[in-house]
Amino acid sequence: MITDTLQRKIDHSIDLLRRAEPLALRMHPDGFHLAFSGGKDSQVLYHIAQMAGVKFKAHMQVTTIDPPELMAFVRNNYPEVELHRPPLNFYQLIEKKGILPTRNVRWCCVELKEHAGVGAVTLIGVRSSESIRRAKRSEVERANKNKARRKQYDDPDVLFGATEEMLHQCVKGSDRIVISPLFRWTDADVWNFIRGNGIEYCRLYDEGHHRIGCIFCPMASLKEKQIQRLRYPGFERALKRSIQHIIDRVGYANRYNATADEVFEWYLSNDEMPKYFGMIRNQTKLEF
Repeated sequence: MITDTLQRKIDHSIDLLRRAEPLALRMHPDGFHLAFSGGKDSQVLYHIAQMAGVKFKAHMQVTTIDPPELMAFVRNNYPEVELHRPPLNFYQLIEKKGILPTRNVRWCCVELKEHAGVGAVTLIGVRSSESIRRAKRSEVERANKNKARRKQYDDPDVLFGATEEMLHQCVKGSDRIVISPLFRWTDADVWNFIRGNGIEYCRLYDEGHHRIGCIFCPMASLKEKQIQRLRYPGFERALKRSIQHIIDRVGYANRYNATADEVFEWYLSNDEMPKYFGMIRNQTKLEF
């Protein structure tokens, strides 16, 4: 159902895109670089861009650990989205780096997703209601590889109307202008927009998944990972092979004398490694 409140948010998002389009076209002939994931937020972002009538190209960074159902959904429902595959898949990156990504060191996002859109105005589906960290961001930002140096614009029209000289001084070669048109939307707004417009969405949402992202993502909840573990045993086997590789090559987790199976269980736990293995080893001693 499209309520009056939601319609005002839709109108605001459309207005923001239309005001930013001249800048997007100055920075890239394709217009906006729309970051697409196949999830509900990026779907709404895609349809809002269509409603705004702005020029954009949707891009999906394939991580190689995306749910197969999601990839099939994108191919069938959004064939115009350009799929970008990385030079090395997720497992090869683990073996190259000799370390698993964690909540504190999410090199997976840097390597597989966040390099996209450089030199363009990038549209993302970030919403302030998703987390405290995201609530500290803003609708329009300038971002580079160093996230700590993210520049926020309380008055985006200052950026949208910048002269070529000002724009050159403001935006460096590795920078992106990042716009979050759904920043003020809630989860309910997203679902009401989807259902109110009869938009088909990935069936994983109806099968117990609150969010759809990389399988065994470090940021996923323990419950989400357990659901994925039952559904995708092949991904677990592949990840354990990579874990065994870095145990053999660089001695990963050797200080805990951990097997690949044990490291995988820790990886699902969302605990810090010292805390997890400390509890496990202490429990083992008590049992004897």
